[in-house]
Amino acid sequence: MPALNTLTRVAGRLVRSSFAVPQALGKVSTGPAAGVSLNQTLLQARCMCAAAAGPKGFIFRQLFDHTSFTYSYLIADANSKEAVLIDPVYELVSRDLKVINELGLNLKLTVNTHMHADHVTGSGKLKQEIAGCKSVISKYSGAQADIYLDDGDTFEFGKFKMEAKKTPGHTDGCMTFIWHEQGIAFTGDALLIRGCGRTDFQQGNPGTLYDSVHNVILSLPPDTLLYPAHDYTGQSVTTVAEEKKCNPRLTKSKEEFIKIMENLNLPYPKQIDHALPKNQVCGIF
Repeated sequence: MPALNTLTRVAGRLVRSSFAVPQALGKVSTGPAAGVSLNQTLLQARCMCAAAAGPKGFIFRQLFDHTSFTYSYLIADANSKEAVLIDPVYELVSRDLKVINELGLNLKLTVNTHMHADHVTGSGKLKQEIAGCKSVISKYSGAQADIYLDDGDTFEFGKFKMEAKKTPGHTDGCMTFIWHEQGIAFTGDALLIRGCGRTDFQQGNPGTLYDSVHNVILSLPPDTLLYPAHDYTGQSVTTVAEEKKCNPRLTKSKEEFIKIMENLNLPYPKQIDHALPKNQVCGIF
């Protein structure tokens, strides 16, 4: 039963890492050949999660903005309570602060995957609310921050650390944050679930994006969990293996991908004129 075995391995890894099986793992194929229904597969995985023993090593919360369809990620060391927040949204800082306080966390860093054009970052406001919190972004982003990341740099929270890898193409400052020990990557707008970020503004370049995604993200182990900065279809997580098989754009050749991206004819981003100037100054205005 290959589908169940795949989900079992991933679920076991998530249990050891202290969060439950994401709903979007339902995209793993099941059917007559697998000999088990999707509901049975997920039920068994959830039962494993409920039965698993052992200390919780970290805290993970995937938070969603229904206006910009942005995912923010709150991750913390469960013992030291040191936390990082990836891609916070200005209008939802009060929500984020509530979760942080309820969980007793010490927010150490607010980290942006790139300078966003569809929402204002909450980094600056969070810094004003939490003493000692610092903002982090790529040195190539064009945005102000306390800490600038270059390719291969790491940032830490408690006993954990993530590696920042340059994945330009959507913007020059796009980065993917890889949590190697947990088999997780936060891909920003470079790679979305069955899609990718647009390449027609903010230094966008489809050829560069194609190379970034294939050389950095899709070269990770197949069962690596990929968490994007946005989703518009109600999905929450994917894997390297899924995107290599199912992504309708990035399964094409580089030449075909460039042609697709150059002919999307997307409308002018609604929030770009509002968001970019504010994000250049860390969302403080």
